[in-house]
Amino acid sequence: MGINRGLKGVWAYVRSAPGTYVWLGILFVTTVVLHYMPPEFEQHFLRHRSTNIHELSRSPVRVLVTSAMWIDSGHWLPYASLYTVFHAPAERWLGTARWLAVSALAHVLASLISEAMLLAAIRKGMAPQAAVHTLDIGVSYALAGVIAVLVYRIAAPWRYVYLPAVLAVFALPLAAAPSFTDFGHFLAILLGLACYPLVRGRGKAWNPKETLAALRG
Repeated sequence: MGINRGLKGVWAYVRSAPGTYVWLGILFVTTVVLHYMPPEFEQHFLRHRSTNIHELSRSPVRVLVTSAMWIDSGHWLPYASLYTVFHAPAERWLGTARWLAVSALAHVLASLISEAMLLAAIRKGMAPQAAVHTLDIGVSYALAGVIAVLVYRIAAPWRYVYLPAVLAVFALPLAAAPSFTDFGHFLAILLGLACYPLVRGRGKAWNPKETLAALRG
């Protein structure tokens, strides 16, 4: 009985965030597919689906969509945890359409702006010409945007702890050894924070203290 109740609870949670878990399911399938590819073909395959300058100049819509369906690390389980901790609560709070809007905005604009900066660096001789083929796939920009928008989900004063922590996590790599990907992540955070108009009227902010009290009671 306890196991069945637990499984029903998990299934109910998954059903409450359909977009998150459909996306996660796609990432699971594509990760399995990558494991069966020869390493040299895998890199060629992923570059064709990457939001690098070369592919964006040829087929921007296609690569902006397909780049969010693959992960380069080959490790799916960390993403299962991150999606459950961040994407699922955001989707349950905002609804699927608004959650998807935040994710898409962060993914698309962070990709385009960071690649535009890379192109400018190439033209100024600050980056090699070969950088137009840089591998740039994954879901991290969308994830960063959603992590940021959850600031508005957390009640004060807890949000004033969460926000500096999020900014520090993404700003420290940018300050230590900046790359265009690090810039893209930090930009995605700012884009997520700029999505405040999408969160207004979405109910009472979550108070961790009330949740802990309910669990104890």
